Amino acid sequence: MFLKARRGPLAAGLFALLVAASPAAAAAPPAQPNDGPGGVGDRKLTIVKRAIGRTGASTFVFHAVGAAPAEGRPVVVFLHGWGATNPQSYGAWIDHLARNGWLVLFPRFQEVNRTRPADAVANAEGALKVALDALSADADAKPDLTKVALIGHLAGVPLAMDIAADAKDQGLPAPKLVFGVMPGGIASGPKSRGVVLGDLTRIVPQTLLVTMIGDRDARAADLAARRLLREASAVPIERKLFMRALSDDHGFPALTATLAAPAGLDAAFDGTAIKLPPDPKDTKPPPFKWSADMSLSGEQQTLVAQINNARADTLDYLAFWKTFDLAATAAFAGQDFTGLKTNPRFGDMERWADGWPVKRLFVETPRVSPSPAATNASSVKPAARR
Repeated sequence: MFLKARRGPLAAGLFALLVAASPAAAAAPPAQPNDGPGGVGDRKLTIVKRAIGRTGASTFVFHAVGAAPAEGRPVVVFLHGWGATNPQSYGAWIDHLARNGWLVLFPRFQEVNRTRPADAVANAEGALKVALDALSADADAKPDLTKVALIGHLAGVPLAMDIAADAKDQGLPAPKLVFGVMPGGIASGPKSRGVVLGDLTRIVPQTLLVTMIGDRDARAADLAARRLLREASAVPIERKLFMRALSDDHGFPALTATLAAPAGLDAAFDGTAIKLPPDPKDTKPPPFKWSADMSLSGEQQTLVAQINNARADTLDYLAFWKTFDLAATAAFAGQDFTGLKTNPRFGDMERWADGWPVKRLFVETPRVSPSPAATNASSVKPAARR
């Protein structure tokens, strides 16, 4: 009788614990804001989706339907991760940008298994020049070339930095903001696989630079992020930010800051459904010569699969999208990061449904690196200096 009497309350208690731990009872993460930085924007808008260029060197173009404002639309160039060439993999972010007034250009700088990483910069720059020339007289697109930003993901980050450095020489508008998330894919040498970094000292001092990583698979991205900020030495330290998004499993679904986290599938932006204009009949494709670095490695194939299946969540709305929106506003106003760093909302990730705060973004001004001359001078012995 004693055992039976005790069993009822014990079972009820265990049941209550199981219910409390179930996903249905777990605290929900913050939803996307309706408007403002990271917000939905105008839900009623229809988004124009088209492509400019030719097979193998095209740019997808996205903007709200109708005539552009008198001053034109601010331009964001979205540079995809290696192998993630379909804009639908980033469709959620593209949709957010287009609904908030941006002209989004998505250059497909790579044909999977047919393009060498070393050729990606020239491909992207060529595709962008063709697209901007074609859109210059388009009253609906109307790019405002005084307000240009670059977003890069993975290998798209060093690509964005190279484009920023090359802008003057290539006749491209100098970006006011370069926003790089989960940077990677940088070649370790002239003959190694990856995007070859150019001379980043040519990035103009007025540029704002942000690199953001996650706390999962973070070491390589951390090293790449800090290297890119360091090598852009003409940009003052107050115009640079290193940031980290943190995973948080307080509620359900958990927020996981992986390399694929900035992607967010939206099939409405499927590139295979957007037709390119036909190539001129007298155009011959360039001769093709295969090399091993054209093929995706096993790790790259796994990562591309994760990117292609990623779904937008709170990390997208409040870490990646909101941060970009706020940084772009500062960049176009000619400001540095001093004001943003003192803005309590900048790193805030809001709260789970039960009121518990989501882990804040880590925000750091990178350290000033000593110049090579100063480093060499400090290594000289006092007697030799005299």
